[in-house]
Amino acid sequence: MTVANQKGGVGKTTTTVNVSVALAMRGCSVLVIDLDPQGNASTGLGVPHHSGVPSIYDVLIEDLPMLDAATAVDLPQRGGAQAPQLSCVPATIDLAGAEIELVSVVARESRLRRALTKYRADLNRSGAEPPDYILIDCPPSLGLLTVNALVAAEEVLIPIQCEYYALEGLRQLLANIGLVTSHLNAELAVSTILLTMYDGRTRLADQVAHEVREHFGELVLDAVIPRSIRVSEAPGFGQSVITYDPGSRGAISYLEAAREIAHRAGPHRPALRPPADHPVERAQAFG
Repeated sequence: MTVANQKGGVGKTTTTVNVSVALAMRGCSVLVIDLDPQGNASTGLGVPHHSGVPSIYDVLIEDLPMLDAATAVDLPQRGGAQAPQLSCVPATIDLAGAEIELVSVVARESRLRRALTKYRADLNRSGAEPPDYILIDCPPSLGLLTVNALVAAEEVLIPIQCEYYALEGLRQLLANIGLVTSHLNAELAVSTILLTMYDGRTRLADQVAHEVREHFGELVLDAVIPRSIRVSEAPGFGQSVITYDPGSRGAISYLEAAREIAHRAGPHRPALRPPADHPVERAQAFG
């Protein structure tokens, strides 16, 4: 599942980190791929990502096996339950130049898909099961790294913040998803939309939520992520909000979002396969 929205500050990384932790705490095995050169998902999961650490850059550019770049994430074990299985392939600053380096590479848009195919084959040879979920955190752009994420995935999760100009740029994102679906990955579909940064004190938040639900219907999760200081604080401690403050509104909301995502899994999940010219207009209410 690729977490994408080229608009910055909508909660992509926060969603990737917290949904992955929530799924792992539910007993699912999860792999996070940090495809954003800023490396914030790596930070939020407490995974080292300084220069020299095996990373997604080495996987894409140097053909390093993904198994050799994946780092186990330390999560608390609940009672007698099985220890959560969560790993992360971190992003280092080297990734900032990867798009330029990939320009001259054959099948450059499929490097991540090829690496994941090899990763699954390596797991199979070792007798290990592939992860139940793979979440890919994208940079806030529609460049070659994001295209690699879309080509490698079956599903797209789009976080949309409940704020002014919420749908700005969404038309272009859906058009790009349509292009990828038409030419590079016929299996790709938008399966999930998550409303983030909801402030119940404002009419605007309710208005945005209503417009998004009206337009996208069952793709939108019932769970809504509130604007929360705890959610903002957690990455500074190298944690998800779920481990930082399990009883907070943000933690509970992400646990509920993960429950919905897990419940939707399978062939009957909601899916939108937009054409390359998908007509999503910005609602007048958003300016």
